[in-house]
Amino acid sequence: MSKDLTSDVGYANDEIGLNELLSEIWRVKFWLGGISFLVAVVVALYSLTLPNIYRAEALVTPVEEGAGGKLGSLAGQFGGLASLAGISLGKGEGNKSVIALEKLKSREFFFKFAEKHQILVPLMAAESWDPETDTLILDDDIYDADSQTWVRNVRWPRQPKPSLQEAHEYFLDNLTVTEDKTNGMVKVMLEHVSPTIARDWTTALIADLNDEMRQRDVSEAQSSIAYLEQQVADTKITEIKTVLYQLIEEQTKTLMLANVKPEYILETVDAAIVPEKKYKPGRAIMVIGAAVVVFIGGVGFLMIRLVMKKEK
Repeated sequence: MSKDLTSDVGYANDEIGLNELLSEIWRVKFWLGGISFLVAVVVALYSLTLPNIYRAEALVTPVEEGAGGKLGSLAGQFGGLASLAGISLGKGEGNKSVIALEKLKSREFFFKFAEKHQILVPLMAAESWDPETDTLILDDDIYDADSQTWVRNVRWPRQPKPSLQEAHEYFLDNLTVTEDKTNGMVKVMLEHVSPTIARDWTTALIADLNDEMRQRDVSEAQSSIAYLEQQVADTKITEIKTVLYQLIEEQTKTLMLANVKPEYILETVDAAIVPEKKYKPGRAIMVIGAAVVVFIGGVGFLMIRLVMKKEK
């Protein structure tokens, strides 16, 4: 019994009281406050070297599928009958909007987008933006604008001129696509040091994606119509011909919609505009956060030192 009591007393003596900790903090308050202030100043100076990043946002909604859904119903209704003629109607089309959003982040789509809009230099070599002239300032250590050559110093497998794969990785770091599950709305957001470029690229992404999906459906519809017309000529079964004519009609509707509707897959609800306020960095938060972290770290160090003194 006396052993347990002695152990409890020893444990009590090893505990650090709040008053004792506050007294120790007060004793070194100038050192603790000075270090926190010094770190805050260093972080503040560092934050001033960071360029302002602007985020352009566009709100879009998937276009309701028309001909594709009808084609799927026809496949379910007449699939068995058409199979007698060796025709596979499949199970209908998938969700085109889902495919489109995945394609938006794909390498193939980015490679075409980068070549079409010549975004490699403003994407990979941008340093800052001049708001007075609305011009992009390039990093001389990365790209020499006078000779139009890449001069960055990188290790293999990277090359002075960034590859499209490297640019795609960097591009995805600055692209955000979110979908609201409640109403199906999709928000496309792109960050860049130039608010004008952020707006222009966001708008171009949506337009090029619609065009990409349109061309894909037009090509498929034209191929399908040619195939179906050949099947009509080859079959002698009236019922099969009826099904084929209906399928040709639906594919013709797809062609018509693709040719008359610019926003084929994603319809713009709120177009991207040039953002007036920067998105990041949050310099005030960085400075305050650094000071708080240093202060908390200092308090933790004092607690450890008090515990070590108790154990001696």
